Amino acid sequence: MSLPAYAKAVAGGLELRLKVVPGASRSAIAGELGDRLKVKVAAPPEDGKANAAVCAVLTKWLGAPVEVIAGHGNPLKTVLARGLSTLSGDTIRSKPA
Repeated sequence: MSLPAYAKAVAGGLELRLKVVPGASRSAIAGELGDRLKVKVAAPPEDGKANAAVCAVLTKWLGAPVEVIAGHGNPLKTVLARGLSTLSGDTIRSKPA
């Protein structure tokens, strides 16, 4: 299965390109937005709270540890999902709230 436009296989896992919306009413994966995955988080964009919330939402969805590797202070982020090499169709379709 080919990867969606927001994902790229790299050494150590999958890089995911995100558009993050902090301060949302609830945390959720909103879906694809161009070549990025849109992730809404309830946490505010201060003191790394939104970044931690993004990692928590994605870790729950993917079942793998996730860390922000670029865009720490920016809504356009790149994260690394360690240990993954692909996304299953079931994973892509199941977006947790």
